[in-house]
Amino acid sequence: MTKWSNLKYLSLAGNSFSGTLPSWLLTFGSIQMIDLSGNKFFGFIPDGNFNGSLNFNDGDIVRRMPTEPVDASHNVEIKMSLLVVDGNELNFGYRLSSSVGIDLSDNMLHGQIPSGLFGLQGLEYLNLSYNFLDGQVLGLEKMWNLRTLDLSHNSLWGQIPGNISSLKNLTLLNFSYNSFSGFISKEEGYWRFPGAFIGNPGLCVESSDGRCNAASLPAVPGKSFDEMDGPISVWIFCVSAFVSFYFSVITLFCSSRARNYVLQTKF
Repeated sequence: MTKWSNLKYLSLAGNSFSGTLPSWLLTFGSIQMIDLSGNKFFGFIPDGNFNGSLNFNDGDIVRRMPTEPVDASHNVEIKMSLLVVDGNELNFGYRLSSSVGIDLSDNMLHGQIPSGLFGLQGLEYLNLSYNFLDGQVLGLEKMWNLRTLDLSHNSLWGQIPGNISSLKNLTLLNFSYNSFSGFISKEEGYWRFPGAFIGNPGLCVESSDGRCNAASLPAVPGKSFDEMDGPISVWIFCVSAFVSFYFSVITLFCSSRARNYVLQTKF
């Protein structure tokens, strides 16, 4: 297979292939789409030569629309799902004839995501969801052609890269169900991606009114958003104290031994 220098589309999706990913996976010179999703591959994502594919690396590549209708057999269908805040699952389907992407989702891959993968300037679609990947997500500023990024359902941690909002072509983002932490300012423009960060207990997404998203817990040094300040907390304390005192008195006089002790002490 490594001798297929003109290979453009490689799809082995939805099978039961297992084993580790080969080191030559991303070295095809003309490769445009790799889809190995829905298998049983394990181990690490190869941290090898990411410079093999011109399509993956050329950020200035011009993909012209075909002058005649594209045969359906040459189309590439991409599907992804995004769970939004209200619990509804939105399914997005794409039928693309010229997209450049990598889909390794729904496998058993673990370890860190190679930094070279985040430096592919020509990549438009990257889906690594439903694996066991960990580590931090490094800067994505070089991936200016990126349109879809799905890293959901992994064990990634650390802060969300602050430069994602600068990716003007990005239309779908999903970082849900990981272990990200920190504070995301509303100025970052992440409101464009509803539900993209749910399932990260240590992550605080600032809402339009300046408060932390109630669905997440913050991890900002010196600031705790789960504590209640002001008159509300004082009122709760007073009610709690009164209820405790009331039940203590009732319990005391319902006990004959305690009642006799109080009466003997008084008289």
